[in-house]
Amino acid sequence: MFDLFLQGGTWIMSILTVELICLLFAAWKAPAWVKEIGLLVLVTDLIWQLKGMFNATEVVQQVGDVPLTLVAGGLKVSFISLIYALLIYAASLVIRMLQKPRI
Repeated sequence: MFDLFLQGGTWIMSILTVELICLLFAAWKAPAWVKEIGLLVLVTDLIWQLKGMFNATEVVQQVGDVPLTLVAGGLKVSFISLIYALLIYAASLVIRMLQKPRI
């Protein structure tokens, strides 16, 4: 599990983990912010992933011929943080559903 954390990129995975901690704290102290923090997690990861894709396309443009297996491996690694962000967002939705008053 820690290996996936390192493969996903220590910066983004750490940022997402801090946002997860904020989400759990908000669930306790500020329930209205739970869904918004979940959305912030998705936006943070989307911006990070787009930045990574932009950098990758610059490298491919400079190098020229890049094996498809190398590109596929890079995509696989870039999806690790996206999966983590989607799990955090799903947790925010579940927390929000549990906190919502029933009519």
